Amino acid sequence: MSLQYRSYQKELLDADHIPFADIKKNMNELDTINSLLGGHAITIKGFISLIGDRDKITVCEIGCGGGDNLAALVHWCNKNGVEVHCIGIDMKKECIVLARERYILHGISDWIVSDYAVVKFDAKPDIIFSSLFCHHFTDEALVQQLQWMRANSAVGFFINDLHRNWLAYHSIRVLTRLFSHSYLVKNDAPVSVARGFVKKEWQLLCESAGITNPDIQWKWAFRHLIIYRHE
Repeated sequence: MSLQYRSYQKELLDADHIPFADIKKNMNELDTINSLLGGHAITIKGFISLIGDRDKITVCEIGCGGGDNLAALVHWCNKNGVEVHCIGIDMKKECIVLARERYILHGISDWIVSDYAVVKFDAKPDIIFSSLFCHHFTDEALVQQLQWMRANSAVGFFINDLHRNWLAYHSIRVLTRLFSHSYLVKNDAPVSVARGFVKKEWQLLCESAGITNPDIQWKWAFRHLIIYRHE
């Protein structure tokens, strides 16, 4: 596969009517991958960069999946004396059912089944973020997404997503074939990398969305962290 340009090959998880048991296995393995390869650590770095010295914060994740990113943030906040209110949004009902099931004791009370773009907040969340969500969209849809995140956040937003890279592509393809027990992970993990981004593409997307001076950082293992703070 050529990785010169973004792939628009559909991931299996984007299909309708995936059995709940398969989604659950997929989400559990993604949680493990995020833990082992630093995905949660990158999410926490983005959160810390925007929270400042606040001891009370509202954070919303769009495309929250099984809720593992929010759970990681709640764990960090509990350890660091920060009062946090979390909102998780995902248009797949099965993902929200799983998130409720897994994290009912974590204090994450607001789970919303919806397309993020039609959600109306009574009060803007301080921080909006996404992790491994943006690569599911076309460039045109991403420009609108960036604008929505800016318009609906009070402090700012951040994005944690994949760097399209040949080493990342072949490494995750081999690792998931050897160790994954989920056909969704085996198929979708390398496809996700092929749908990922290089830094120049993030710069052009932000420019098209009118996002000035975004902080775009490369993070191990083959991720980009994009941070935007309201002036």
